[in-house]
Amino acid sequence: MEARQGQQRAEGKCSEDGGELGIDHAAEAKPFGRPAGRLASVSVVPVPPRKVGAVLRFGLVGTGYWADVAHAAGIQAHPEAELVGIWGRDPAKAAVLATKHGVRPFEHLDELIAAVDAVAFSVPPDAQAELAVTAAEAGRALLLEKPLALTIEAAERVVAAVRAPTVVFFTFRFDPRLAAWFRDEVDGRAWDGASALYLASIFEPGNPFGESAWRRVHGGLWDVGPHALSAVLPALGKVERVAAVRGPRDEVHLALAHESGAASNAALSLTAPAGVNEVVFWGAEGFVRRPEIDGADVIAAYRAAIDALLSGETTFDARFGLEVVRVLSAAEAELAT
Repeated sequence: MEARQGQQRAEGKCSEDGGELGIDHAAEAKPFGRPAGRLASVSVVPVPPRKVGAVLRFGLVGTGYWADVAHAAGIQAHPEAELVGIWGRDPAKAAVLATKHGVRPFEHLDELIAAVDAVAFSVPPDAQAELAVTAAEAGRALLLEKPLALTIEAAERVVAAVRAPTVVFFTFRFDPRLAAWFRDEVDGRAWDGASALYLASIFEPGNPFGESAWRRVHGGLWDVGPHALSAVLPALGKVERVAAVRGPRDEVHLALAHESGAASNAALSLTAPAGVNEVVFWGAEGFVRRPEIDGADVIAAYRAAIDALLSGETTFDARFGLEVVRVLSAAEAELAT
């Protein structure tokens, strides 16, 4: 079974329809840095010479809507990144997207990995967890989507394979406006609690995420749940107890007890009658509410995620992604009972 899974990882069998905790690491990923405006190769396998002025050569895995508007566009908008090529399960879709962005479609995943310094993923989380191991073991940096995986075991395999910096793209945490609010109003303060509402309605005509098979199966818990957890975990600390109850349709309510003694709650849904995106914190220093937004600035957020990958310093790395998966898995187990 393990041999067959390894073969599937190498062949890249996936689909593209996307967008106690912690682990002991034997080896920490080292930051890239920016010596003399250039980035030393992070790969085990030699890579081709870089384009003049480019720092980090990216390969993109995935051909869906989010791969186009966030990943490919975000990489090309960054002055220190270069999109080298695109690979997808469907060669025709890969060719169309590659032509749109003026890059090469790769027929084989291994060839793409060998040609780049970093791999960006825009595939369903179960496929990402398998393919990311292959890229990580080759020494490539990883720019990952949330959730990192759909099981703790799969997320642990990704973390164990890491040889270079990693970033998990939590859109609302990398959006420059919202990142500034967290930095100025939340970080470094003692909070008693927090609450997050992530309610949306995506399964309707014209919604680019509504046809996502994994979202239809796993619902708001696994799609918007990571957004809620990325808001509260850095401020309140790791989670030691999880309670979860189900509401109408895919709606899930979480109650979390943190090791710090703080508590938080979250309401999550992809089938809500009204859209709400809200985060609040409270404690001895007062009450703060995250600014209202119509939507994140996706390109600016993705550029910030690339900045974090270049520096090698971010809260939101694969290890944090694993913590998120642990909480979601505990909630899923609670719902099953």
